[in-house]
Amino acid sequence: MLKPELDKNFKPIILEIREFLKGAKSPIGLMVEDADGYNFRFDFMRTGEEARDYPIIERLVKSLLWCVGGYKVYVSGGDDIAARLAADYRGGGAREFDALFMGRVYGKEFEVAAVDCLPDEKRRVIKAGGNTKGCRIGFDAGGSDRKVSAVVDGKVVFAEEVVWHPKLNADPGYHYEGILSAFKTAAAKLPRVDSIGVSSAGIYINNLTRAASLFIKVPDERFGEVADIYIRAARAIGPDIPVTVANDGDVTAIAGGLSLKADRILGIAMGTSEAGGYLGAGGVLNGWLTELAFVPCDLAPGAAVDEWSGDRGTGVKYFSQDAVIKLCPAAGIELDGALSPAEKLKKAQELMAKGDGRAAKIYTAIGTYLGYTLPFYALFYDVRYALLLGRVLSGEGGGLIVSTAQKILDNEFPENKIKIVTPDEEFKRVGQAIAASSL
Repeated sequence: MLKPELDKNFKPIILEIREFLKGAKSPIGLMVEDADGYNFRFDFMRTGEEARDYPIIERLVKSLLWCVGGYKVYVSGGDDIAARLAADYRGGGAREFDALFMGRVYGKEFEVAAVDCLPDEKRRVIKAGGNTKGCRIGFDAGGSDRKVSAVVDGKVVFAEEVVWHPKLNADPGYHYEGILSAFKTAAAKLPRVDSIGVSSAGIYINNLTRAASLFIKVPDERFGEVADIYIRAARAIGPDIPVTVANDGDVTAIAGGLSLKADRILGIAMGTSEAGGYLGAGGVLNGWLTELAFVPCDLAPGAAVDEWSGDRGTGVKYFSQDAVIKLCPAAGIELDGALSPAEKLKKAQELMAKGDGRAAKIYTAIGTYLGYTLPFYALFYDVRYALLLGRVLSGEGGGLIVSTAQKILDNEFPENKIKIVTPDEEFKRVGQAIAASSL
């Protein structure tokens, strides 16, 4: 294993799993299920000793919840494991955050069930992206600006970017009027509207908002007004116009697919947090959460703690601006506490641009984290390309992250055949709003 110089205690979960499986002899089946009955099966092995098995299996369940999503966990071949999971994943339990969050997303109380046999697997398949015929509207709802495109047979005839402040407004009417205004503006540039595609940060199921930072100020008692906000805005343009709403990470993966002319793309955005999206074989979405910020990657006892979930070793502290900030003290870089996180990241980037070796160690460490974490993600996603973007990838540091991670993948995990790519000019030309129009 290649140890990051600034984090010698790093214990990649994929290597811990490899070692664990050497002593495992009994099968155990895990499954997560969503409110519509779609599920995902994960077959694993255990030693039969709960004390040894539970720490690894619990991390796998946590990963399944945030990669795939679901309100219910089935366990076969491990009643003892199921009992401990039920105790941890509940109100007041060690994993209370995860259980309550999943309950809110899927509208059902979270539960763990011990079963003799897992239910038949039933996966959601959503054909999305690459639809270019006709007159289409693509909308990208960002946290500081909104973009809309009018597209005819794959060619952009109009594009507009407007500043707005959704994260500062509690009134759902503000959000609705902004979205509707964008739709109307694009519609006016088209002879007709055949479909509307939306790229939006957050969790969307059946085109309904389940959780989204864009609406963070909207009070709980009015959240129902933003649950179907995109559907209502589309109906105002035309009652029979089909609308598809997708997580912005998934739309990023779609844009990458259009650029690369490929599929099986896991998009990872390293910015304020770690966002993700996945385009499966055949150019399909699967309706999974792909909230990689909460997926474990480090099993070290002293791994960094995510302040929001209270968990250790999860992606947000390894693949975001927080990772850079976390590593600065170990690199001997002092940061002014009065600086914002974005300003602290910029400081490290400036040092990197000047050839400062201390900053290079930071980006090498993040690349090392990534090289060992992508094969873990590949346990759940069929990954051919890892598409990296986000402000952490900007500048010389981004190149160091990519080269370090790719070296680890090629040397230690050649069976995965994962190729890391970054946005090229074609990808930038496609853009989120244009990719959304192809939904």
